[in-house]
Amino acid sequence: MWGSTMFDQLACRIKFKRLRYEGPFTPPSEQGTLVFPGDFGMFEWGGIAVDPRRQIAIANPQSIPFISRLVPRGKDNPAAPNAAHPPGTELGVQPMYGAPFGVDLGIFLSPLGIPCLAPPWGNIAAIDLRTHKVVWQHRIGTIRDQAPLSLPFKLGVPMIGGPIVTAGGIIFISGTMDDYIRAFDVRDGKEIWQARLPAGGQSTPMTYSVGGRQYVVTVDGGHGSFGTKLGDYVRAYALPERRQ
Repeated sequence: MWGSTMFDQLACRIKFKRLRYEGPFTPPSEQGTLVFPGDFGMFEWGGIAVDPRRQIAIANPQSIPFISRLVPRGKDNPAAPNAAHPPGTELGVQPMYGAPFGVDLGIFLSPLGIPCLAPPWGNIAAIDLRTHKVVWQHRIGTIRDQAPLSLPFKLGVPMIGGPIVTAGGIIFISGTMDDYIRAFDVRDGKEIWQARLPAGGQSTPMTYSVGGRQYVVTVDGGHGSFGTKLGDYVRAYALPERRQ
């Protein structure tokens, strides 16, 4: 359990003791079930990237616990959608129409709105596909765009969107909760470049080449339930020309 003060850490511990948890496949319960590594998953829909020449997989593992609580049919869980509980939401009560219960989903947070799990909540890592061992792993992302103050603390944050890796050995990722696209060296995972995005980059970048020049493209639309800035931007970055 973790908190920015001893009081919210204590509140997290009390909350934890009241939850049901018997491993990663513990079903939802009326008591409240701890979901870990969380509804984002260790790797979510963004997937991983593979460098076939170096035989290395690039992944962005993340772990941020959720709470899943069964809600019986009633005022807080209607049998049909309404203004308070519209269909298609990702947090809050999931109605599960036709079943006797809905499920209330939310992140396991302290009273101050901070995850009860100690950081890092998100990393970028390389796995050797021959030995299945982690080659390197580093925290990725800051709380700059989530904290009340613009604090660039590199805690390692959750992501929606995966990495790509180029034939030249450069990794690009833009899915973090702060509005950045970043580039890393595939050999050691060191950050070699970053650029500020106009909105949340919760997507997987793509790359292409034309006229002998390589480009990386991001779609910066933000994500409502992720709490990032919304937008409708498509941006292309030209990679430096390779010297002969």
